[in-house]
Amino acid sequence: MALWLFAFGTITDMTFRLYIKSIFWILSALLFVSCASLPDPELVSVTQSVAVNPTLTPFQPQPDAPVNPALQPMTPQVEPTYTPYPTKYVVVENLPTPVMVVPPPGGSVSDFSQLNINNPLTGLPVSDPSLLERRPMVIKVANSPDYIRPQSGLTLADVVYEYYIEWGDTRFIAVLYGNDSTMVGPVRSGRYFDEHVARMYNAFLVFKGADPRELSYLENSTLNDFLVIVYSNNSVCPPVVIGPERRDSYNNAFFNTTKWAACAIRNGVDNSKQSLRGGFFTEQAMEGGLAATRIFSFFSNYSYNYWNYDAATHKYFRYQEANDMVARKREAYAPLSDAQTGLPVTADNVVVLFAPYTFGNQYDAHDEVYHIDLLASGNAYVFRDGVATPAIWNRTDENQPLLLTTLTGNPIYLRPGRTFYEVMGVTSTYTQDGTDWHFNFQTP
Repeated sequence: MALWLFAFGTITDMTFRLYIKSIFWILSALLFVSCASLPDPELVSVTQSVAVNPTLTPFQPQPDAPVNPALQPMTPQVEPTYTPYPTKYVVVENLPTPVMVVPPPGGSVSDFSQLNINNPLTGLPVSDPSLLERRPMVIKVANSPDYIRPQSGLTLADVVYEYYIEWGDTRFIAVLYGNDSTMVGPVRSGRYFDEHVARMYNAFLVFKGADPRELSYLENSTLNDFLVIVYSNNSVCPPVVIGPERRDSYNNAFFNTTKWAACAIRNGVDNSKQSLRGGFFTEQAMEGGLAATRIFSFFSNYSYNYWNYDAATHKYFRYQEANDMVARKREAYAPLSDAQTGLPVTADNVVVLFAPYTFGNQYDAHDEVYHIDLLASGNAYVFRDGVATPAIWNRTDENQPLLLTTLTGNPIYLRPGRTFYEVMGVTSTYTQDGTDWHFNFQTP
């Protein structure tokens, strides 16, 4: 039986947001017309003007209809000898069973004697090996409204997924396994897509209520015993912490992973170690590919970000939007940090996935209740060490993480550390401007 502790707010989350944003868009349009002659406001932080028109992604078949020359977009600026994707996709078959490979000092990969103390999700040693003797936790973390930033626990996660939810906003899924945190969140509501991530890591799914359609689906699935539904008050089990900030209670509930083991025993749920497929990791940089210093993900005027590569640390630093780009506000960014650790949010690998966003029916389309399919395979870009590599993501076993391969089917080795996935739709577009890569989310 699920830990069914969320009693209120399952409907109000989406309905209230839809109502408020509809009014806001109307008022914004009126304000835009009335203020068209006003000068641009000053930029808040690091800025990047959008000077490159997005092009249709080459992953999609192109229509034969004639194109208006005035509306024809630019071709991505790529090196003449480089082809992002073949005309016909490579069929990936008979891939080797992936194993975790972390070269010891000196670069050799022949010594596997110490691999059992490494985290299979990061390829790094863990300070407390006992943490790997449990089931991972997949925790929903808010990215809106803006005042909930900085969030807590993102720098302690092994893997993080960001995806579009509805009405211009995105949300994070933080996978915690090799670390614990007394505060992860703010925890927010569940979505259909969360099932994929929870199954990939055989994890507990921690969320704060959900739309009745999505909640019913999750509760009637085989994940039911591993749903951890929190609410807005302090709780011993599930272990919920109320944040110190003065804000609305709905956006101020955090999950305490350090107390979850005792809670799982108390509720008689299986928290045993799971069989997780190890990833491919190496500190040796990949050969080939294109230079990539900044990776922009533009989900909407309300939610956009970029990752900036730092060669000294081999890490990508996260910058989040500082302005909603409405009422003539310009694109602006600010560094994203972690309130729990005080550290900047970074990633050792950034992977852009292209997956189908679809609706179950017309009513789901009206509410923007998405189904995101992360089964079978699809296209991707892997960014590590300041280089972009075109890739294929594969998931033939729903109970194991993604396998990333080159276009010819060879496994792609990630840098040991945290991997951050940006989940774009297959109709999304991208452009390349020097070493800046721009990915623009498009709804179906």
